[in-house]
Amino acid sequence: QVQLVESGGGLVQAGGSLRLSCAVSGDIFGLNPMAWYRQAPGKQRELVAEIRSVWANSVRTNYADSVKGRFTISKDNSKNTVSLQMNSLKSEDTAVYYCYAEAPSVAGRYWGQGTQVTVSS
Repeated sequence: QVQLVESGGGLVQAGGSLRLSCAVSGDIFGLNPMAWYRQAPGKQRELVAEIRSVWANSVRTNYADSVKGRFTISKDNSKNTVSLQMNSLKSEDTAVYYCYAEAPSVAGRYWGQGTQVTVSS
């Protein structure tokens, strides 16, 4: 069974940075893609960034337009983690951020419990 545990959320001033981490228990190599979603109060959950393995050591990333150039998603197979580096944070980035993963071999979809990010203006 795969479990995803997020960490790194908190309160930051606008213009600041935070780094979110998602620790994976289980086989990270079987998870593809992995992603970060967020949900702000009163809004639907939305995709923030996705990382997909396309070849043995190559990945493809995809970002929401609202975070392009500010956020970077990365995956460390040796540490079983997926991270989201968030720079130049804005008040509209305030949300609960969720780690997400798919396991195609077992048609599995997994969510973390979420971590709160609050950006003060």
